[in-house]
Amino acid sequence: MTAQTDLEEARQRAEKVKQQFEDQLMSKANVVGVGVGFRRQRSTWTHEIAIVVMVSQKIPLHLLPANDRLPTEIDGVPVDVQEVGSFQIQS
Repeated sequence: MTAQTDLEEARQRAEKVKQQFEDQLMSKANVVGVGVGFRRQRSTWTHEIAIVVMVSQKIPLHLLPANDRLPTEIDGVPVDVQEVGSFQIQS
């Protein structure tokens, strides 16, 4: 297999898992969107596919109620929490 094939398989797997858990993730505090993309670590993009959970503001883990904490992975797919601010509908 090629690196491109591996990447596409990882993307397809992440998309399937995202679809299964999207409603659950969207119900968490601060979550404004869920997608699939490259993982980001310390402001650097990696080549690792992840479920990207977009939050309006990152909050320290110890300040979040247990039921609003996001997992670090779901069914073997990494979860990357990215702060994006608030979305506004523009006309």
